[in-house]
Amino acid sequence: MTRIILVTGTSTGLGVSIAVKAAQMGHRVYATMRRPEKRHTLDEAAQRAGVTLEVLQLDVQDEASVQNAVDTVIAREGRIDTLINNAGAGFLRTTEQATPEEIDWVLDVNLKGVLRCTKAVIPHMRKAAIGHIITVSSVGGLVGQPFNEFYCAAKFGVEGYMESLASYLTPVFGINITIVEPGGISSDFAANVLKQLESTGGLHDDVYRPILERYIGGSQDRQVGSDIYQTPDEVADRVIECMEAATPPLRTRTSKWGEEFTRLKTGLDPDGLKLVSQVAAGFLGGDIADTKPG
Repeated sequence: MTRIILVTGTSTGLGVSIAVKAAQMGHRVYATMRRPEKRHTLDEAAQRAGVTLEVLQLDVQDEASVQNAVDTVIAREGRIDTLINNAGAGFLRTTEQATPEEIDWVLDVNLKGVLRCTKAVIPHMRKAAIGHIITVSSVGGLVGQPFNEFYCAAKFGVEGYMESLASYLTPVFGINITIVEPGGISSDFAANVLKQLESTGGLHDDVYRPILERYIGGSQDRQVGSDIYQTPDEVADRVIECMEAATPPLRTRTSKWGEEFTRLKTGLDPDGLKLVSQVAAGFLGGDIADTKPG
């Protein structure tokens, strides 16, 4: 079946790979980005792959922009089968150093952006009694990491939000929920984190500087000859696998390293389906599927 797919954050890296690979599967893909004038990387990748994509403006921080993109797809296609929440941004700063404005920004992009897009598509999927919401989170949504506390807080929020939705949207309305949890991705993402750090004053000369320098140095070392980092295509392959699965997981890591890194959190229930089923039964009682409309 040809799916109608809406993907956010497709100007670079993982978003480009997801959009192109979904189109190669024969699906109709609406690739969105905050600034469509930066679509050249996407266009070049689509041309190399021999596929056609629809490009729309969508800023996850702007509710009107999100709603306009969703309304456009619905007007053209009549449905959205799959939403892939991919847009996001890293942030590196200690709690003491971060300004209120920076904290608001990282939470807005990574958490509220997901909420806005998901909220906009749920009514259409609910009425169709089918759909799939796939959200790119991070191993940082399961395991807190030094100097990434605000990014991890946002991703932990995404994980809790999606787990909660899965407890009733899936059994009652047929809307599948999947959280994809990569480790490092060899793309512009990591470089943009360091650019963001520099643009907001760089390393502060305070008690945290020696620890932060050690963290940054270790991060750069880990990118060389390490199995932590994957290519965007490798992570996109896992996203596509989840999209095509008959029974998609609630959550999935994308590498052996990610599995090992999160094993203390995920070992008893790697795909999350046991937990969400237990939560649904415990809070909603009996066979929740009995309450399906119609």
